[in-house]
Amino acid sequence: MSDASAMPEHMLDVRELTADAFAPYGQVIMPLRAGGQGSDTHYDPETSPAEAKLVLDNGVPRLWIMHLPHVGLGFSRIARHRRVTQCLGSLGGKEWLIGVAPPGDLSDEARPRLEDIAAFRVPGDLIVKLHVATWHAGPHFVHDECQFLNLENLDTNRRDFHAVALPAECRYRL
Repeated sequence: MSDASAMPEHMLDVRELTADAFAPYGQVIMPLRAGGQGSDTHYDPETSPAEAKLVLDNGVPRLWIMHLPHVGLGFSRIARHRRVTQCLGSLGGKEWLIGVAPPGDLSDEARPRLEDIAAFRVPGDLIVKLHVATWHAGPHFVHDECQFLNLENLDTNRRDFHAVALPAECRYRL
């Protein structure tokens, strides 16, 4: 079916974004207090378990600002990247939503079950890092437009984009 309005609806309860709740899908990157250039905060990113575990060695990393118009609060397709982690965070402090499902089977035939898709509200001062192969739809938001910091690989959308149609339109229950 190409007309999403003719599809059955699957409502997603929007969860609070916490490190524990988001752990099956990725990591929440929280602000770290810094003392300014050259000051010692006694924080060691090389030994901290809170540091984002990035996988960017399967290509050339790309950091860019994605400018999106409002696309609605529903989706009938979901995608993943099987070679790279992806980091997303809004600019300007705007809250946004994302639908995610655990990585699971890495084959081309795989698709997440509707009941495995979770929805999260992401505050405008946090970034999420998706595990390699985490299924995701979004970002979605209620604003007219929004800009997002996006860290992935240069060829992610051309060589590492596995998208599938869903049997229902997933909608966020706000």
